[in-house]
Amino acid sequence: MDLERIHDFAWRIPKHGKMRVDGIVYASKKMLGDIISDESFNQVINVACLPGIVGASLAMPDIHWGYGFAIGGVAAFDENAGIISPGGVGYDINCGVRLLRTELEAKDIKGKKREIVNQLFRDIPTGVGSHHKNFTLGPDDLRHVLKDGAQWAVKHGFGDEGDLEHIEAGGHILGADPEAVSDRAKNRGKDQLGTLGSGNHFVEVQEVVEIYDDWAANIMGLFKGQTVVMIHTGSRGLGHQICEDHIELMLAASRRYHRRKANIILRRWPRARTSHLQTVK
Repeated sequence: MDLERIHDFAWRIPKHGKMRVDGIVYASKKMLGDIISDESFNQVINVACLPGIVGASLAMPDIHWGYGFAIGGVAAFDENAGIISPGGVGYDINCGVRLLRTELEAKDIKGKKREIVNQLFRDIPTGVGSHHKNFTLGPDDLRHVLKDGAQWAVKHGFGDEGDLEHIEAGGHILGADPEAVSDRAKNRGKDQLGTLGSGNHFVEVQEVVEIYDDWAANIMGLFKGQTVVMIHTGSRGLGHQICEDHIELMLAASRRYHRRKANIILRRWPRARTSHLQTVK
């Protein structure tokens, strides 16, 4: 199959076979080789075959093997003829990325990177089965975490009131019902609050090397040469299990209503043994 070059950073997978739309991969030519050799490339094609898809099956530069629907894949579906794909919405509930700014400049930590990374490893529990050594949650505590979210963390000294102003919906969902969460999900999550996780979760100490929008950077307190920390975590066993539970319900409904199940066929992707704690520029 020949890829069609749209421009320096976009490539078209022409519609063929059962594909309903084209696939479009956003990447440099150097990155393209790794993407094509990864299973995620086939997942872009598979998504293009789903009922009701409109426009194109898109792949962002960070694309990698996901659950049927590639991580970094994007697609839109017609509200009447389309489907809902848990893999496209996001399998690990509440898993995301945050940027923590500091008042340090890159020059302030020059020569101290190894020391900083080692300290991060000591302070942040990482990897499969990790748990926070300073506290565990009882059943009542966990119910409050599920209901109040970040507000629970602030109330217990793990954040400031001002933090809630910078989180969507104040860090919790109105109407959240902890009783709708299975006991298995709760058991998987009760010891994991305050841990980083595994797989592609990471903490990176970074430097701001370029500003594209001075106004936005000023609002967010970012400046060139600043040291910041990028944190990718969330979900862990609890969020993963919640999604697993409800995918089973969707599969049952799919069989009951004779809907096509291609959208919720899951394919496991390999997880690393430990998370990544590193420094980048």
